[in-house]
Amino acid sequence: MHFELSDTAKEYQEKVLAFMDEHVYPAESVYHAQMAESGNANHHPAILEELKTEAKKRGLWNLFHPHKDEAWGSPGLSNLDYAPLAEIMGRSPYLAPEAMNCNAPDTGNMEVLQLFGTEEHKEKYLKPLLNGEIASAFCMTEPAVASSDATNVELRMDADGDEYVLNGRKWFASNALHANCKVLIVMGKTNFEAETHRQQSMMVVPIDAPGVTIVRGLPVFGYMDREGHAEILFEDVRVPKTALLAGEGDGFMISQARLGPGRIHHAMRSIGMAERALDLMISRAQSRTTFGQPVAMRSNIQDWIAEARIEIEATRLLVFKTAYLMDTVGNQKARIEIAAIKIKAPEMALKIIDRAIQVHGGGGVTDDFPLASFYAHQRTLRIADGPDEVHKRTLARVELRRMESQTAARV
Repeated sequence: MHFELSDTAKEYQEKVLAFMDEHVYPAESVYHAQMAESGNANHHPAILEELKTEAKKRGLWNLFHPHKDEAWGSPGLSNLDYAPLAEIMGRSPYLAPEAMNCNAPDTGNMEVLQLFGTEEHKEKYLKPLLNGEIASAFCMTEPAVASSDATNVELRMDADGDEYVLNGRKWFASNALHANCKVLIVMGKTNFEAETHRQQSMMVVPIDAPGVTIVRGLPVFGYMDREGHAEILFEDVRVPKTALLAGEGDGFMISQARLGPGRIHHAMRSIGMAERALDLMISRAQSRTTFGQPVAMRSNIQDWIAEARIEIEATRLLVFKTAYLMDTVGNQKARIEIAAIKIKAPEMALKIIDRAIQVHGGGGVTDDFPLASFYAHQRTLRIADGPDEVHKRTLARVELRRMESQTAARV
């Protein structure tokens, strides 16, 4: 692969950087003030809509979407072209992705609706999602089972005439408390007797359907994120059979198709967070003096700065390789690299953010700087979209099979 960014990526990189400098970073203080003034953790601040309007005007809309579509502003970028853009968005994770309609879980849900939705689903939900008019949530994880194995999900989807009846409980349904959330994509079981990976199905469920109850928003490391991580109870929720995505038994397949791109998008943004943490670490070290010298002159701090640069560059190259493979051979054949980057990126970012917090001293653990929330976000990412251990298991099995094959070939 070529490591030089394409002309298209460079063009959009310049545009995104300018948008960040001129609008997003200055909006951060406004965002926090509007959230504080509202007194509502799930308030949708006006500044976000202003940023969305400006992003559309600049042609920085639906950049994640692989299909070129002038109607929805999507330029049809490759994964490799999108990688440096998502990284830049990661420097202001609570504003930039949503401002450009590139925020999870909406991106993954849009891809699911595009690939597996009916024309009705696309008209009712995909189009307003692409236009940034509504938000959506993805309901897979459950509190009663180890959801790192998606085949464990227990929510029932029982057929009853022309309808399905849903009963069960989900949690960590991110975005479900977003002020504009209108639809849930729900994974459950339609057939408990089928082959293990054919028991699950996915359905489109309006968030206001009778029987859907938002039990609570879950705090994450003490933070009540604006979009919310909801626990949701489904009690005799009836949806028409047309709510089914793809077909009965296709739920596991859809989940794997959805999570591949989502994982690399998270990794891209993690690099952006690490870059901003490094910048903050350097600025703080240069501006603070201890025992007669700037903190930046301390050898251990210089080691941290140098190691951070090495780690960021190494992780970025792995992301680029993964994006290149997804573009050229497809997500399935790039699954090992996707697993690797999902492990490596949050691990790398956490280390750098932690050291940046240390250099900031007491200030680092407050909300006067974004580092504490960055840390909470990245630590959570080691569990979200599959915990590290599941991805390591995937990698280890491939390596074990490789050695077994080589041994057998020599016999």
